[in-house]
Amino acid sequence: MPEIHAEIRLATAALSDDIPFFTKVLGMRMDMIYPADDPSVAVFSGHGLRVRIETGACDPPVTIRILTDDPDGFADGARVLHAPNGTRVEIDVLHPPLVMPQTAHSFVVRRLSDQAPWVIGRAGMHYRDLIPDRLGGSIIASHIRIPDGGPVPDVVHYHTVGFQLIFCYKGWVDLVYEDQGPPFRLSEGCCVIQPPEIRHRVLFASDNIEVIEIGVPAEHITTIDHDMTLPNGPANPERRFQGQRFVHHKVEDAIWAPCRLSGFEARDTGIADGTRGVAGVQVIRRGAGAPTFSRHDSDILFTFVMAGSMRLEGDGREPVPLEAGDAFVIPPRHRTRYADPSEDLELLEVSLPGVFSTMQELA
Repeated sequence: MPEIHAEIRLATAALSDDIPFFTKVLGMRMDMIYPADDPSVAVFSGHGLRVRIETGACDPPVTIRILTDDPDGFADGARVLHAPNGTRVEIDVLHPPLVMPQTAHSFVVRRLSDQAPWVIGRAGMHYRDLIPDRLGGSIIASHIRIPDGGPVPDVVHYHTVGFQLIFCYKGWVDLVYEDQGPPFRLSEGCCVIQPPEIRHRVLFASDNIEVIEIGVPAEHITTIDHDMTLPNGPANPERRFQGQRFVHHKVEDAIWAPCRLSGFEARDTGIADGTRGVAGVQVIRRGAGAPTFSRHDSDILFTFVMAGSMRLEGDGREPVPLEAGDAFVIPPRHRTRYADPSEDLELLEVSLPGVFSTMQELA
């Protein structure tokens, strides 16, 4: 393979003024300078960057961002610098802390029949936004589909998140995760949580697969890991990633129990335990008894209608008929009832935090 270097060219009117800035202030190494009698070109390298400064070049000024885990110890703590040639230099933290926005509570109903557009996202997957206002940036809920099955053009990557859920709504998908052993199949009705920064990869999908993906906060960074190969070993399924443990909930192992709502029953996914209370995930279906009005005190309570139909009633709002593919968010302390549930009704409910109270009214 031939040796290849790439460099960014910056213009200057006085190279002699730029040399001490790039070497002493920014701590870069000068690799090349010429001609010897009256230098007009110099090449510097450092911090993963190669820069060519050339007298008389007509390139406009640019911004260089230098990321470090000790910004206060770099360039005497300055956060913005300007080189003599006009280059702007920004100093920032290498690993910024995850910022969790305060929830902007709202009553949200998103219907499949509204024909919200499907957007082509990462790895060619189609995305439909289920919470358009994203509750002030605190959460994103996406209905994702891959029309054509087969190998997925994905790479090993991770997300800087507070919580992330993948629920297989239809079809199946083959996945592999860091420290979780060989690839496995996530089947319809099953789900996983992706703890913060766990490396993973989507390998293969069935035709017309659909998943529901929840991410907290709404805007989070996805980073490609070019060095890790999955599967890795040995497996360590009890490992905690920033306090959270990987959970693979299988529908065939589910245990149904009375639900927090009268007239329904639920199967818990174990995610509240796996996240140490950060979030909870349940699947709810029709049970015995009549639905009644209730209130909850969860910060975020998101629900996706997977099958069947119901009518969502709430104080101060017109009743809304819901069916498969619809989604809603009920703000805390808002009085609601899941009326007229069909016998085949099935709901995916996601709460943050994982444990909260429901105040049930008498029938």
